[in-house]
Amino acid sequence: MPLPPRWVRRVLLAPAVVLLAVVVVTTLPVWALLAAALSPLVPGRLRPLRLLWIGCVYLAWDAAALIALFGLWVGSGFGARVRSPGFQRAHYVLAGWFLRALFWQARWTLRLRIDVTGADPDTALPGRPELVLCRHAGPGDSFILIHALVNWFKREPRIVLKDSLQWDPAIDVLLNRLPSRFIAPSPDHDRAEVAIRQIGNLAVGLDDDDAFVIFPEGGNFTPRRRLHAIARLRSLGLERMALRAERMRHVLAPQPGGLLAALDAAPEAGVVFVAHTGLDRMLTVGDVWRELPMDKRIVMRFWSVPPEEIPQARQERIDWLFDWWARIDEWIAANRDGVVMSDGDPAA
Repeated sequence: MPLPPRWVRRVLLAPAVVLLAVVVVTTLPVWALLAAALSPLVPGRLRPLRLLWIGCVYLAWDAAALIALFGLWVGSGFGARVRSPGFQRAHYVLAGWFLRALFWQARWTLRLRIDVTGADPDTALPGRPELVLCRHAGPGDSFILIHALVNWFKREPRIVLKDSLQWDPAIDVLLNRLPSRFIAPSPDHDRAEVAIRQIGNLAVGLDDDDAFVIFPEGGNFTPRRRLHAIARLRSLGLERMALRAERMRHVLAPQPGGLLAALDAAPEAGVVFVAHTGLDRMLTVGDVWRELPMDKRIVMRFWSVPPEEIPQARQERIDWLFDWWARIDEWIAANRDGVVMSDGDPAA
């Protein structure tokens, strides 16, 4: 379904979400009774009640964020100063509050635990801009990464993400006010080049506490997408890269265009690679349903590369990206089974 114009999303979709949240919250006892009646008929630990609670929390969370964002819009002179440094910072602070609230609920309702292992010391503290490259797998992993960057590492993210995420009104309003780029995936070469230029433009002017976030795989990992990515490399005549992608079992072949553009635009930036595991097997709605309550331990690993260690030539950078993605693949393979692998050099 095509994304509606922005004025439709602002005038119709966002108020509709707030109204729906009010209706659902005020009638919650009725829905809770229905879910409780269904719970004995459904295998698992109170799955209908948990699902109802998760849905209600997220709906109320979205509506509360929209109301707060409306307040910031009014306070900025009805949008006149919404992109000024002070109001940009206020939006990052607001995002941090709401992400903390969301993950507090996830810990309580889903018994979700997030652990960071082996983060390099210079990842945590601002001091230089960073390009953050993360694998993409499982529901909500982008929320987890932004939560970590904003609330743990005190960074201000600039995010490259799919345009379809603008269907969520709070994400739509917040990230269209902050430095972000919503990209529409397209096989068309000209449109892909436009998207790469937009990514490069977003990386211009990074300061010491900025984190430029990109998911080089272009989408959540699934076995089918992995095969499609390998076939795409072969269709482009990139046989050596296709062979390397075949050896990686748990990640998609990275698409280097966005990273190359960002490196050219921000030569002073370091690069942080992020791997995570814990949501890998939750590929479909059915998988999520079967896992409720999740009882998940999500393990994240950050590797920080200073600017002077980043290759300069284009092909060397592409090979370097594939080297790191192979390392991430090995780390995932080890940590999916609860074994912590040693951190050697990137795989060749």
